[in-house]
Amino acid sequence: MTVLAYEDFGTGRHREASLIRHALGSVHDEELVAGLAGGVGFMYFVFEYEGRPPILTIVAQAHPEPWVQVALGRLGVPYEATRAMNPRWGRVRAALDAGQPVFCVVDRSSLPWHGPDPDAELTGTDAHTVVIAGYDGDDLLVEDGAATPYRIDREEFGAAWTAHRDGRHQLIVPTGPPEGEPDVAGAIASTVTHFTGPVLGNAFDVNFGFSGMEKFAAQLRDAATADGWEHRFGGTPEAFRAGTGRLYACLEEEWTAPGATRPLYADFLDLVGRTEAAALFRESAGHWSELAALARDAAPDAGPGERRAFFDACAGRVDRCLDLERQAVRSLTS
Repeated sequence: MTVLAYEDFGTGRHREASLIRHALGSVHDEELVAGLAGGVGFMYFVFEYEGRPPILTIVAQAHPEPWVQVALGRLGVPYEATRAMNPRWGRVRAALDAGQPVFCVVDRSSLPWHGPDPDAELTGTDAHTVVIAGYDGDDLLVEDGAATPYRIDREEFGAAWTAHRDGRHQLIVPTGPPEGEPDVAGAIASTVTHFTGPVLGNAFDVNFGFSGMEKFAAQLRDAATADGWEHRFGGTPEAFRAGTGRLYACLEEEWTAPGATRPLYADFLDLVGRTEAAALFRESAGHWSELAALARDAAPDAGPGERRAFFDACAGRVDRCLDLERQAVRSLTS
């Protein structure tokens, strides 16, 4: 017997916002769901491992709070969140039988439709939210952005669920209709804090929000130290290709909606009547997309002068985004 908690699948502009929207019966706009989850932010890190090019990570959406719990909370949707030593298959099936989808955080590279992580050092750390939307015997039907749910054996899914250490065997189950009005003010206040800090309350805060954007621009321009892009990504065609590829993906594809999530967030702000900030974020989005296009179109075999010009052009666009988004945040706090 096949049991489905809902039948509306596929990603709109943002994968996680679409997962939440479908799980709640598609009664909310994707823009509202994304905005209530915090919408936009900025996190910048470069991870280095011996014998391979550095790995750039930019998260352009709200981070690090989990989108599902934050969005459900600000929508006023009651939910149950539990952890266990082992997968609770009985609870999964009971929820689905009651028409309640089940959110899980898994290791992305352990899902067969994504495949092994080429960055083996990061396997098990790539948090990836999916929804168990149904079952058919011992197979699970999983929503993960495709137009139809993926079918996967329960034990194979369990391995991916176990592989992600921080989210191991967590269940998040919406248990009822919304209570009260959406917390728009709380969502906007959280977004402002994520730009202005502190975010984590420790030394890594320098990598978040406006501080992270300043650091990103400075390292793009840095031609003298080991932290600069000239050293990290400008030395070989392989390193340059790795840097530009990751830069494009982080701004347009991974942990984001296109345009560094800014167009989606601008639509949320229009929806809730904050049109001045919306226009500023929408203008900033254009510069983020220009930066991503520069990265996408950069020639892998570019010479030293061309690479230097590329880094400087990228830094200039980050500067412009930083200025516009500071104006937007001032508007949101006025």
